[in-house]
Amino acid sequence: MHNDEMRIGGLPIEVLRKKNLKNLYIRVNPPEGNVTVSAPIELSNEDIKLFVLKKLPEILKVRDRMLSQERQSRREYVSGESHYLWGKPYRLQVIYEGSHHKIVKSPAKIIMTVPDGTDARERERLFTEWYRQELKRVLDSVIVGCEKKTGVHADEFRIKNMKTRWGTCNIEKRRIWINLQLAKKPMECLEYVVIHELVHLLEKNHTHRFHALVAEYCPMWSEAKKLLAAMPLDYMEKGETDTDDEQTDIERYL
Repeated sequence: MHNDEMRIGGLPIEVLRKKNLKNLYIRVNPPEGNVTVSAPIELSNEDIKLFVLKKLPEILKVRDRMLSQERQSRREYVSGESHYLWGKPYRLQVIYEGSHHKIVKSPAKIIMTVPDGTDARERERLFTEWYRQELKRVLDSVIVGCEKKTGVHADEFRIKNMKTRWGTCNIEKRRIWINLQLAKKPMECLEYVVIHELVHLLEKNHTHRFHALVAEYCPMWSEAKKLLAAMPLDYMEKGETDTDDEQTDIERYL
């Protein structure tokens, strides 16, 4: 693999040429909207430029939306911070006592009890695991309902803490990954993402048929999508991304 840089339509574009790649892919990378193109090694610069120019309006639309999307500041997991659960904000209260780790939710607060001296990294790990358990608590019933609606069954669902994707689908293995961050969003967002991924097992790409099926099985898809776009995303460092080889399902792939 080797890299080139082009300027197309006023945008700097990083071109990654890869062996054994059959198609050309465009990615708009969060959080700053940098654009990369993965291309077969034998494809000419002119062909790449023509393809990118054709997709430029879509690229700019995704990039503008990404740059306007609010992200949370870095979380320190200290008393007074605001943390979301199922779309509702809670104030965090950290209590340093005893020898055990515990998180409980009250109507207005999330109370984390940890031993004295527990550092921020360990508090973050504890909080992330708590989100995982909250998501697991409801995911099975959501999956059953969504599979009943679509008539489609995935062989496996897994949860992963992702910074750039709400869900991914490996069609060959019939495996779906769900973003841990969905525990922060309203419940209808989780249902929308599960249905969206299941529909990929019927229709691989974002075709008209794909969108029609999502609308049929998830009538509130538009509202759920707006909620995902409106609520703050998780904090993300420049250059940070998700690393897995699952087939990606996210709007930045055009």
